[in-house]
Amino acid sequence: MKALVWHGTNDVRVERVPDPTILNPRDAIVKITTTAICGSDLHLLNGYIPTMQAGDILGHEFMGEVVEVGQANTRLKVGDRVVVPFTIACGRCFFCERQLWSLCDNSNPNAWMAEKVYGYTTAGLFGYSHMTGGYAGGQAQYVRVPYADVGPLKIPNGLPDEQVLFLSDIFPTGYMAAENCEIQPGDTIAVWGCGPVGQMAIRSAFLLGAERVLAIDDVPSRLRLAAEAGAQTVNLDDDDIFEKVRAMTGGRGPDACIDAVGLEAHGATLDAYIDRAKTAAFLATDRPSALRQAIHTCRKGGIVSIPGVYGGFLDKIPFGAAFQKGLTFRMGQTHMLRYMLPLLARIERGDIDPSFVITHRLPLDRAAEGYAMFRDDKDRCIKVVLKPHADTVH
Repeated sequence: MKALVWHGTNDVRVERVPDPTILNPRDAIVKITTTAICGSDLHLLNGYIPTMQAGDILGHEFMGEVVEVGQANTRLKVGDRVVVPFTIACGRCFFCERQLWSLCDNSNPNAWMAEKVYGYTTAGLFGYSHMTGGYAGGQAQYVRVPYADVGPLKIPNGLPDEQVLFLSDIFPTGYMAAENCEIQPGDTIAVWGCGPVGQMAIRSAFLLGAERVLAIDDVPSRLRLAAEAGAQTVNLDDDDIFEKVRAMTGGRGPDACIDAVGLEAHGATLDAYIDRAKTAAFLATDRPSALRQAIHTCRKGGIVSIPGVYGGFLDKIPFGAAFQKGLTFRMGQTHMLRYMLPLLARIERGDIDPSFVITHRLPLDRAAEGYAMFRDDKDRCIKVVLKPHADTVH
């Protein structure tokens, strides 16, 4: 089959690789009909996530048709149309039983790697380094899905792929980020980063009852899309963010702040330049300037919600400000199975159509081009979807 393969920093290629096979009786093989490039994939492209190996297949946002099922999997059958969550959960461990699906104890066969870095392991993840299991991802024509009797969500006929694809990651991720804000009527929520997850967080905040959403970014196409959702936009490069947001909130600050940027934040502030220099010289692991701004800007007693990925040790975080203001932090990989079915119902009711975020559609053969376009904000790119079985896509 064809698949997008990682070979090193800024080096991904579509190649022929062996077809996946059933390895465990609970497995399924899915023929991928639509997949997407996620902002988290750029961390792999840019070399920020350790334990990648040449030959790894990327991709964790995908859906398709079941073509083979393991003997112990009675939940799925050949021909089922499914969206597959990016986290892999066994369904039976201490954490899965408490719906902490992204913290599954059993789905990461390389748990020892994560434990050396973080103390404990997260769940296994598709296409996201050997530290999270070394699983082949879904930017391919076919994929093996472990614990397929737990994760995949069956999709009814009549809903196009693009409308439901993002139930695999960014829609639940943005929704959980907003839910973590514990939104009350009249609340103002500030969102740093208006990429795909930020866009979903903005719309989710409104769905959950926020009165105002402030959208902070420096890419005009992203700010326009946020404004279309009703957000008030703030250009990262125009003003001192703290003073600007403080003025927009009557001097009090937002009730909650969402950092949808993560470890590769950038900006025109001194700390952002220092972060870039330190990571380039391998003196730091992450660039957390957006998180610093969110902590500094959030009102007293507020919440900082962090869906943006962080991988290492953060430098010069204003934790004294967080302590003195009594902030609450909510973060982590998305507990996908809490959200997929309820959010599918929202799509079916017409509350939201997540396909609004798609700007580019490409065949799998052009996946490397899609990565470069997304990374470099070319052609007003916000979200790229790939069609693994299409020769041309218009």
